[in-house]
Amino acid sequence: MQVFVNDDSFLKKGYTISTDKSLIDFEAVYQYLSKESYWAKGIPADRLARAIENSMCFGVYKGNEQAGFTRVVTDQATFAYICDVFILPKHRGFGLSKWLMQTIAGHPDLQGLRRWSLATLDAHGLYGQFGFTPLSKPENWMEMFKPYQ
Repeated sequence: MQVFVNDDSFLKKGYTISTDKSLIDFEAVYQYLSKESYWAKGIPADRLARAIENSMCFGVYKGNEQAGFTRVVTDQATFAYICDVFILPKHRGFGLSKWLMQTIAGHPDLQGLRRWSLATLDAHGLYGQFGFTPLSKPENWMEMFKPYQ
């Protein structure tokens, strides 16, 4: 399924957002996540490929060029976890992250969910605009963290 959001301000600049995984420039996404991101540094290519295959993905494109990316891990009924959100450096400063989040929040397969979650080091202001807050009961959450080996 493709989703191209009709936002003239971005379309006029040549940007689109799509959920069509065949458009993803895997090398561009892999390079950013494995080498530049703070959250997925060192991720093996085969693991990222499997993550993309099993997630709802939103690609941001300028023409055919990958400009950004996000994965949503979801059952499409009760829960969604937003992860791997990025806009490549040369495409930053145009409001693409906000447009990407608007597109995700408005996607028809993600309506009526009971819980959304994400983790961020430095984008609290962006996500706060969409209703994200610190965990209301952090004592209820647990994790098992196993860095890539």
